[in-house]
Amino acid sequence: MPHTQAMKDTQERMKKSVEAFRQELGSIRTGRANASILDNLDFEVYGSRMKLNQLGTVSVPDAHTIAIDLWDKSQIAQVEKILRASALNINPVNDGRLIRIPIPPLTEERRRDLVKLASQYAEEARVAVRNIRRQANDIIKQHQKDGDIPEDNAHRLSDDVQKWTDSHIGDIDEILKAKEADIMEV
Repeated sequence: MPHTQAMKDTQERMKKSVEAFRQELGSIRTGRANASILDNLDFEVYGSRMKLNQLGTVSVPDAHTIAIDLWDKSQIAQVEKILRASALNINPVNDGRLIRIPIPPLTEERRRDLVKLASQYAEEARVAVRNIRRQANDIIKQHQKDGDIPEDNAHRLSDDVQKWTDSHIGDIDEILKAKEADIMEV
């Protein structure tokens, strides 16, 4: 039955939307050092684009510092330059061996801006889940119209899709709530 596979795909796509949202939130910095804020940065080295974890070890030695220990020390200046130019508003310090990124406490205004950004990401994730719901419902209607599924089964499937939608949007809201609390924590 092709609609059974479509329902599995729908659930999987909704889960992926929630996971993508969770990863996107990881790139928003809070008042504490968190190496995941660097995950979305690409570094042009050796003639190709690489992620930081492919160039060295990223660690968090204390609550207000991220340390980067590159395997190839000749790349320190290039990586430092890219970090400075990023939209993260960070000021890396290079001692010739390590790059340290001090994470200063956030101002109240900056915290509020970050909460707005997190809310914006959450709304985009909710819209993605709702679009998946709409597509699934279109598939159900098409199968019903083609005579592949009886009307009562189509209603049951539509109800299932709505339950999944509500569940995944609830997950998004919970993740957002936790991130907002983390951002606003002084």
